[in-house]
Amino acid sequence: MNKIILLKHRPSGKPTLEDFKFSEEEKPTPKDGEILLKTLYVSVDPYLRGRMRDEESYIPPFKLDQPLESSIIAEVIESKNSNFKKGEFVSGLLKWKEYQTAAGNGLNKVNKEAAPLTAYLGVLGLTGITAYLGLKKIGDLKGGETLLVSGAAGAVGSVVGQIGKIMGCNLVGIAGSDEKIERIKEKFGFDDGINYKTANDMKKAIGAACPKGVDVYFDNVGGEILDAAMANINKFGRVINCGAISLYNEEKKPVGPRHEGTLIKKSVLMQGFTIMDYVKDFGPAINQLSTWLKDGKLTYSETIVEGFENIPQAFLDLFEGKNKGKMIVKV
Repeated sequence: MNKIILLKHRPSGKPTLEDFKFSEEEKPTPKDGEILLKTLYVSVDPYLRGRMRDEESYIPPFKLDQPLESSIIAEVIESKNSNFKKGEFVSGLLKWKEYQTAAGNGLNKVNKEAAPLTAYLGVLGLTGITAYLGLKKIGDLKGGETLLVSGAAGAVGSVVGQIGKIMGCNLVGIAGSDEKIERIKEKFGFDDGINYKTANDMKKAIGAACPKGVDVYFDNVGGEILDAAMANINKFGRVINCGAISLYNEEKKPVGPRHEGTLIKKSVLMQGFTIMDYVKDFGPAINQLSTWLKDGKLTYSETIVEGFENIPQAFLDLFEGKNKGKMIVKV
């Protein structure tokens, strides 16, 4: 039998294990033009929380009593499609199933000889692409500028920081523990870091770490940290709204400072984006990231949890900050 994970309830506030349901179905058989895939690695990401709500967004919501999906690395174990061979590895947006069939649309072949398979879910996957294109398309980052990154120890934030360092920026990261602050400085090249859980006043803490102000802020968390960053933004600053994990489990929209005055007075650009806005740029982005990785200019961290049955818990652990870098489940 084939194990699958379904969305049982739409969460109210923070998701729990009760919102997921394990089920079984017959192992599928590929038809002509299809391939049979075995799930190897599953990416769990904060944005999946938004898909659990029944509301319009940039990507359709999950349906109740249907399998969830995310970025997955899978092995082709049977092929009736001339474009794929048995033994090849692919990445793509796939269901939380141990086995599934696919026609091949939207799947990308990955080379395990060039990089570890998990890298294609992280630094060479949508994670790395998000960091690279967010900085390039919105941040317009220049050498010598001050780059502030929230969620700096996370999968996207750690790549953002390294790209900033490659480009010669002054680099400050925000994370949720002293251990994470030490790691972003030692492993990812950040010049300074702020533990938001122990800082009494984030506005002052950012001001102290960024004495020349903030030129580019790459935001992964939103909320009060965004407010504090905006209070330190420079003239012609750029704010890249990539994520807002601090708000994902809120049932009511919180009210914070109004930023219109800052945007106008300082001619600040603030722009949100999703990576699917830039699909045509994926190829060049992956090529650049691959080159940096090969040259030793990029590194990455992963938290790998083992067991298909642990996918929901790994997802929940994201909201407790239990991951170091990319959170991945090995099936």
